[in-house]
Amino acid sequence: MNFKNKYDQVKIQIEAVELLRLAKEKYSYQELMNLTGIPITVLNRYIKGHILPNPERAIAILNSIEKAFDISNYIREKIEFNEDGLLDNTKIIGDTILLRYIANHIVRLLAGKRISKVLTIAVDGIPLATHIANAFNVPLVYAKKEKEVGVSSFIEETYTLTGFGVQVSLYLPKGLIERRDSILIIDDIIRSGEQIKAIINMTKKIGANIAAIFVLITVGDKWKKELEDYQVYSLVNLSEKS
Repeated sequence: MNFKNKYDQVKIQIEAVELLRLAKEKYSYQELMNLTGIPITVLNRYIKGHILPNPERAIAILNSIEKAFDISNYIREKIEFNEDGLLDNTKIIGDTILLRYIANHIVRLLAGKRISKVLTIAVDGIPLATHIANAFNVPLVYAKKEKEVGVSSFIEETYTLTGFGVQVSLYLPKGLIERRDSILIIDDIIRSGEQIKAIINMTKKIGANIAAIFVLITVGDKWKKELEDYQVYSLVNLSEKS
């Protein structure tokens, strides 16, 4: 593999080590050795950060572990439900190594698409979107459910929460997105789809292009009706009863 520069080379080396650390939560050193063909003592030094694998070995590590490591299952195991049956994704959005891995996964998934900005909704979408924007090396933009003090003008979109009859407004400061932008929309969870549709409408008002939509966790399939005109990528799909 040819690297554009030293930075890209080191980035791959670090990515391999972070994947090893992630996989170590699920696999023993013996299992990691069987997967990678690398001696346990060397794996231990990689995982503890004492040394980095050379670029060729880093790529081999990524390829061998990704074939065996089921990221969707790994994320599922971190999902919890409270006594009211509401989904709790705290262990996911707080896991920075996992979020960086997901971000790198999205970069590979969307290879070839032009992404100029990442757009999400405060607050839970921000941790994942931040890592994805960093991986693409583009600005992060997010809409809020209240007007930010000090901002004079906004793009505004209002939607109704299904089943609650409550209207919610989103506010995006004007000028953060331009017509020439190609937007990657990110959210952590989607159920009904109204919130993502509102963000799409805001983007369309500006005239920017929607390059792709990525949602970490989808619940049920009601959201598909709202987003039938768009390709939605996700890593975990839960049934409505999960």
